[in-house]
Amino acid sequence: MADRHFPPQHQAHQPGDEHRMAPQPEYIREGYRGSEKLAGKVALITGGDSGIGRSVALHFAREGADCAVAYLDEETDARETQRLVEAEGRQCRLIKGDVAEADFCRHAVRETVAAFGALNVLVLNAAEQHDWDDLSELPDEQIERTFKTNVFSHFYLARAALAHLGEGDSIIATSSINAFKGNPTLLDYTATKGAVQALMRSLAISLMERGIRVNAVAPGPIWTPLIPASFDKDKVARFGGQVPMDRAGQPSEVGPAYVYLASADASYISGQTIHPNGGMILNT
Repeated sequence: MADRHFPPQHQAHQPGDEHRMAPQPEYIREGYRGSEKLAGKVALITGGDSGIGRSVALHFAREGADCAVAYLDEETDARETQRLVEAEGRQCRLIKGDVAEADFCRHAVRETVAAFGALNVLVLNAAEQHDWDDLSELPDEQIERTFKTNVFSHFYLARAALAHLGEGDSIIATSSINAFKGNPTLLDYTATKGAVQALMRSLAISLMERGIRVNAVAPGPIWTPLIPASFDKDKVARFGGQVPMDRAGQPSEVGPAYVYLASADASYISGQTIHPNGGMILNT
């Protein structure tokens, strides 16, 4: 059972460092057994150094995929993710840079294809969020930065990846419970996740004839580095108490949803969202 409460803690740097968290997140369950659902596949995962991204990379590797992991500047976490993927017998290419920049997004796709010769699964996971009590205090620069990281990057990466994706391949976006219920102190973040939902649904229709599936995962409160990097110590200590299960989820409880959406098991699913959110009933 995951922890119901966390020690008060805060990190000043976004998107946060997993190795500084207490307790450490669980990225894959000990009993998870791969069954080659993604054998021979190549995935590019943004924000793959830690949190949900690390969980996705490790689950994909255990299912037979090689992974390219794009990350901002979290060197220690990125190297650990690489070690974990390689321990599964798969290859992992680290690609450092800022997904808010179109040139880097093009570079990340080129690097992935150069390293592995293909690209089959694009996971749009990198994001940032900032806690604000009052809209009047939200700076212009912060609004623009949040949209560049959380939305513009999805356009940049998907656009660059399309030349390499084909029948049976997929794009998976990380959305959020906040896109469906709202959040009074994460206004810009919540707005970006609403945009992600609209983009995902529209892109799914656009790419249907090419056989490329586009879906989303909308997690509830998950124990990742973004949490102590976003909230003060008191909010961190209460984190997860807002859902019926009365606890935060672990990345290990989210990663398998990405495996499902990336695999042939989800061949009849596109334009849809999976909601690992601790029991919240949403109007989707």
